[in-house]
Amino acid sequence: MPPRTNTASADALSPLTSPDAGDRDYVELSREIRAAGLLKRRRGYYAVKIGLTFLAFAAGCAAFALIGDNWWQLATAVFFAVLSTQLAFLGHDAGHQQIFRSRAANDRLGRVLGGIVGISYQWWTGKHTRHHAHPNHEESDPDLDIPLLAFTRDQSRDRRGLVRWTARNQAMLFFPLLLLEGLSLHWAAVEAVRDPATPRRRSEALIQLVSLASYLTAVFLVLSPPVAIAFIAVHQGLWGVYMGCSFAPGHKGMPTYSGSATPGFLARQVLTSRNVRGSRWVDGLLGGLNYQIEHHLFPTMPRPNLRRAQPLVRAFCASHGIDYAECGLVRSYRYVLAHLHEVSAPLRSPRPSAREVSS
Repeated sequence: MPPRTNTASADALSPLTSPDAGDRDYVELSREIRAAGLLKRRRGYYAVKIGLTFLAFAAGCAAFALIGDNWWQLATAVFFAVLSTQLAFLGHDAGHQQIFRSRAANDRLGRVLGGIVGISYQWWTGKHTRHHAHPNHEESDPDLDIPLLAFTRDQSRDRRGLVRWTARNQAMLFFPLLLLEGLSLHWAAVEAVRDPATPRRRSEALIQLVSLASYLTAVFLVLSPPVAIAFIAVHQGLWGVYMGCSFAPGHKGMPTYSGSATPGFLARQVLTSRNVRGSRWVDGLLGGLNYQIEHHLFPTMPRPNLRRAQPLVRAFCASHGIDYAECGLVRSYRYVLAHLHEVSAPLRSPRPSAREVSS
């Protein structure tokens, strides 16, 4: 689940993700990527992608209305869980300014997509900017600030009470806890519109209110209360699992940093990221996030260009002695769970008794 901090950035995903001025290796790689034309916009791709996604959404709404008050609606809930994640992927691309040349156009689309799935676009862009600037940094990466889990041994030692128990058993609880990720994202949206520091707070509040009212009205107008509650539980729960399973392989289990002891921009982005190997089917399933290394090096690169950039980046890292992590999808989850189990080991160690401490 996302952290509860809510410092949004009005200038989404740009200044904090710039490379260090003296990072000559990155400048060299960037020239190679630009020469290959991989930072150019892919208008045709996104026109088709957005069109088909919204067409699928309209078809899902029509099917929902036609099926009516029936337990078969749980299959519709699964469909909407998948579609909600695909819409969130498009919102991610818009937040990174990948779709349109104009920042305003990207942000308008991002706010619409965020509203449909119930995420605060302004909150997410602020949080995600900090993540890209400081991936896997213990103090600065908000994606490591998840109270129910511990991603480093230092974090595990700080856990108390219920969160100590969840952190101690986090490898076993990781996937079940993802069932709550959707609710956590919705709650973060509520906190965002309550925070005076959130840019465009009033428009965000209106978008979230219309989205929630439309969703609940449609569900409870068409379905009886038992079916409606089951529909919401399946939709939101599976959406959270899909979202979590899409983002976790990219960084969890990779090296973490603290304080000022961090490498330069290129090494920092590559060493803290993991790619997921696979076909174009994996590209679609993970929304391009399987190319986490290339995405972190070039956040504005359109999603379909990441596959083409990968051989260039991998070869560059090999020639400069920089470790390039890549594995299959199932293995990536094994690495994540093994890491969670390892860092929580201090919580499973028996506490010394009072007699042992006094002696």
